[in-house]
Parts: sequence; C-alpha cells; structure tokens
Amino acid sequence: MAHVLVSPLNWGLGHATRDMPLIRKLREKGHDVTIAACGNARAALEQEFPDCTSLDFPDYPTPYSNSRFFLPKFVLFLPLMLKAFAEERRRIQKIADEHQFDLIISDNRLGVFSDKVPSIFITHQLHYHLPFAAWPFELAAVQLNGYLYSKYDRVIVPDNPPGPNALAGKLSRADTEAIRSRAYYAGILTSTQKQDVTEDLDYLVLISGPEPQRTQLEKILLPKVQELEGSSVVLLGSPNGASRTTTSGRCRTISYATTEEKQELMNRAKCIICRSGYTSMMELAELKKQHALFIPTPGQTEQEYLSWYYRKQGWFPSTSQYRPDLLATLETAGSYTGFPAMPDTGTNVARLYDELLAGYLEC
Repeated sequence: MAHVLVSPLNWGLGHATRDMPLIRKLREKGHDVTIAACGNARAALEQEFPDCTSLDFPDYPTPYSNSRFFLPKFVLFLPLMLKAFAEERRRIQKIADEHQFDLIISDNRLGVFSDKVPSIFITHQLHYHLPFAAWPFELAAVQLNGYLYSKYDRVIVPDNPPGPNALAGKLSRADTEAIRSRAYYAGILTSTQKQDVTEDLDYLVLISGPEPQRTQLEKILLPKVQELEGSSVVLLGSPNGASRTTTSGRCRTISYATTEEKQELMNRAKCIICRSGYTSMMELAELKKQHALFIPTPGQTEQEYLSWYYRKQGWFPSTSQYRPDLLATLETAGSYTGFPAMPDTGTNVARLYDELLAGYLEC
C-alpha cells in the first residue's frame, strides 16, 4: 500500500471536487490518502472522505475583485502570492519529511512538490488567456509555466487532447516542450454523476462564485428569472445560516443546497444557467446536457474566454452579467449543439490510474 498526499487549491470548490474521483480511485486500489487543504476545500474533502488524514494547509490570498478589473488586482497580489509560494514550499518539505509519502499530487498549488518524492501537478490551464493589450504578458506566462511545471514529474490535464473536442480550448494547449513532455490528458474529471431521472425542470439557475460578484449576479438575475416560462429553480449558493426556500409562481429559490440536492436538480434540468467556470463545464459534459446559458464572471479572463470559445464552436450561448437578456438569448439556445460526446469520468479516472499513477504506486 502506497501513501499519497493530495493538496487542492481553495479558490472555490472546483479543485477539491475534481479531485474526489481521483481520491476515490486511489482508496479503491488500497492506497492511503492524506489531504492537505484549507477552508471549504478541506471541509468538502473531509466530509466526503472522513477516514482520510486531513492536514490544515493554508494557500494563497484570493485576488477577486468587485469589478471587471480582475487582472490589475491580480498583478498587485503577485508579491503576496510569491511569498505564499515560498512558505508553501517550506511547509511541504517539512510535511513530506514527517509522513514519508510515495507520491504528491498538487491541484494548482505551485509550491506543493518535493525533490525527494515523485510529484504530479493538476491543471486545465497550461496557457493563460489575457486581454489583447496584454499579449506580451500572455507569451511570457507560457515560458513561466514551462519553468514552473518542470518541477513536477507529470502534469495531469483534466481535458480531452488538443483539437476540436478540447473542452478548455487554447487554455489546455501545451506550448513548450517542457510542458508537452509532461502533459497527460486525462479527460473530464468531476464528482457529479449522471442519474437516470426525468428532465422535469425547465430551468436551473446556479448563482455561484466568489463574493461580491455572487451577490451582484443574484440581484440582477432573480427578477429576470421570474419572466421565464416554465418551472425554474434558483440555487443561490449562499451557505450562511440554515437553508431557506421561497416560491414565487413557478420559480423556487433555495439559499443553499447540499451536493446531493444540487446533483439531482442538475440531472432533472432541461436547461442550466450558470457561470462559465471550468468545473461547471465538466459537470455539464458529464451529464450530457444539450442546453445551457453561460454568464461569465466579469474580469475573470478564463470564464470570459470559455464563454466566447463555446459560442464560436456552436456549443452554447452566453450573455453579459451587465446586460443579461435571458429571454432573447435562450430563444437561440436551440441552434447550439451542446458539447461533443466524450468519455465520462469513470472511464477517464480508471485509465488515468492504469496508465499513469500505477507506475508510481505499484512499482
């Protein structure tokens, strides 16, 4: 039995949830897993895997903004993040010496690796997307990524190989030999599972993401959802206090739903309205949803790129948070195809273990 450290970033729950099927597979194969995380990511993994050892492992400050100017604030945060990287590096060396790991898996935490233990990095973003005016920085980031990822033995990319079916588009493209030689395209990885239920809900609206943008979207969308014909459920993604449910006409608003409740509603929904975060995209692909509308978080260049890319591919429509026209945009949804067919998470994680992880753990 091998001992594996899994350490996801705590910028939202996406990193932790896509690690769940991987942790489940490791435990199914008899390996011991230690989780190193903080905040909601740690809490979610502790709830899902109560028998795993869990270590409190702080990560970086979150450079989210209440405006569309995310990039300038991110640049201002860089000194703090570099300091956090260095501290993370010191802490992981101490933890690795104490626990004798056979493999370290870092999900988007650039300081979590060891010179003594095989280390693997998980990211779907090999290539950053920046505004056109910042294209020199985008090119520089390609070279920087090549250097950073060279610290790892392999890089797991939760996407299909580059090409017409790449869910992340250019974001998952390996642009340097240092990255290409390490990249393993695992396909989609998500904890959300497809269920055999009837699609009896016309619209599911997921209002999520970091504050204050989550609350701003809630204020903008709630009145507009009332105009939709058919049944709808709005999940506010606000876990503060007890869950509350209100009903107005054919619209039901839930302040917070459990993972199981959200999964059931996503399976039942004919159309899903949500942010264009990559975790949500993998969930829609897993559930084989054909109809959705995306509202990217202003200033988050990844979400803005993905929503543009999906429109260009003819997969899904999107609209701006500042000028959301749900009725008009949803009328065009029938002309979009949804994501192309692709292997599901179960198939992908089994292949990932057999082709990559077993080589480190069953030697």
